[in-house]
Amino acid sequence: MRWGFSTSEAYFTILAVLVVLTAIGTFIGQWLSSKSTTDLAINRNRIINSRIRAAWGLIFVFAVAVYLGQGALVFIFAIASFFSLREFIALTPTRRHDHSILILAFYVAIPVQYILVWLNYYNLFTLFIPVYLFLALPVVMVLSKDTDRFLERVAKVQWGIMLCIFCVSHAPAIASIDLQRYHSSGLFVLLYFLMVLYFADLFQILASAIFGGRPSFSNPNKTYKGIILGSIGALAIGSALFWMTPFRAWQAPLMSLLIIVSGTLGGLVMSSVKRSLGAKRLDNTMLLTRGTLDRLEMLFFAAPVYYHALLLFFN
Repeated sequence: MRWGFSTSEAYFTILAVLVVLTAIGTFIGQWLSSKSTTDLAINRNRIINSRIRAAWGLIFVFAVAVYLGQGALVFIFAIASFFSLREFIALTPTRRHDHSILILAFYVAIPVQYILVWLNYYNLFTLFIPVYLFLALPVVMVLSKDTDRFLERVAKVQWGIMLCIFCVSHAPAIASIDLQRYHSSGLFVLLYFLMVLYFADLFQILASAIFGGRPSFSNPNKTYKGIILGSIGALAIGSALFWMTPFRAWQAPLMSLLIIVSGTLGGLVMSSVKRSLGAKRLDNTMLLTRGTLDRLEMLFFAAPVYYHALLLFFN
């Protein structure tokens, strides 16, 4: 660990700083909400406060990983996969004969995938869903003898499994990467990843609210100007946090940029998916829904990209 901190001292220091900053942000957010008078300002502050509350979730995940270990961390993300997949399926019309593959998705795919992550079986957890489950789902569907809109029904479930289980499972897998030769740990690079993603989302929302601009085609909460300015702010944060990672000062901006770009693109894709599935909207200017999919949308694409970048360059 840089700057002479031991690992335990670094854990405690980072956790304390996060708690203080989030408490300040929560107070400011509540104060702004109490001063809001117009519907637009009220809804905008509601969205911003939802991002601030997400920081408490980030702190919880970090604290669990530090004090309860990898098993508890894997369990938390498995629960997140369950609820995000449930929300995805709830938005997707299903038929009675789809229940067999849904059982396979919820009660086989999730536990098996996360057990493989927990055991750090890299060759299996990176192949189980995109290869074996990908082939198994249509076979199970065929046995139901219902071929009406067969490809569409199978593809929607496969999409949900890939996003909500496979992609999300790469987040706890990051914490298992051995970085001792760099005097760092997988937990630090996981926290770094989550913090860069969090600040990218928060700054993009704030910049969109403050500077305005043309709303993005899939997410009216973010404007193109806000996305660019917010990404620059998150890039600055990620560059400044190089000390808690194995990255050198010139490598941290590149890794931050990788996280921000992949996360932003994932968020835009997920917003388009939710809109196509009928996510509720308010006056075509703000999304009302803020479920598990919304909270994880930037993680879906960023987690596997960041994970494999770490393996390629640092393991």
